[in-house]
Amino acid sequence: MSSDLLTLVQWLSPAFPTGGFAYSHGLEAAIAGGAVPDGAALLRWLSDVLAQGAGRQDAILLVQALPPGADVAALDALARALQPCAERLSETLEQGTAFARTVAGLTARDLPPRCLPVAVGEAASVLDLPAAQVVALYLHGFASNLTLVAMRFMPLGQAEGQGVLAALHPLIVALAEQAVMSSLDDLGGAALGADMAAMQHETLDVRIFRT
Repeated sequence: MSSDLLTLVQWLSPAFPTGGFAYSHGLEAAIAGGAVPDGAALLRWLSDVLAQGAGRQDAILLVQALPPGADVAALDALARALQPCAERLSETLEQGTAFARTVAGLTARDLPPRCLPVAVGEAASVLDLPAAQVVALYLHGFASNLTLVAMRFMPLGQAEGQGVLAALHPLIVALAEQAVMSSLDDLGGAALGADMAAMQHETLDVRIFRT
């Protein structure tokens, strides 16, 4: 195992101070509204978000930000424009800003605030790791955070929650491999339920998570 891999695992771990625990990506609203009542529904929801929504979109943006010399400023502007609502923009930008700030503090590199996938791609560009591996670990961190959200907000035990996450592994691997072969022309999403849930979350009377 290389030190670069351990570095990336650290950056994408729940212990890294991006504040990921505070964001539900609209999942809190979906649970509150009855769209995600159990583990089976959670698996379907997360699968759709990964394959048709922000997961796939972030994966492509991250891959495009990885090569040395990538126009990360333009990619960041595109990432911001692709967000479907205010909460989703704040979610990716606030986490990406915290991520870049902490990596810059650790490495003394100049890493400006970016949306999260672009920030991760820019930071990881100096690591000697396959792009698919970087993307897979990013998507796993994303799915892990949302699984933790569900475990905190619905009657979902630890074993069942971890089972949902484990069931997503083949999809995460496939999405990472696809992202490496994709271009910006392949960007797009169709996870309208997740997008609507993110919008509905803005008006929830009582909420635990920021998004």
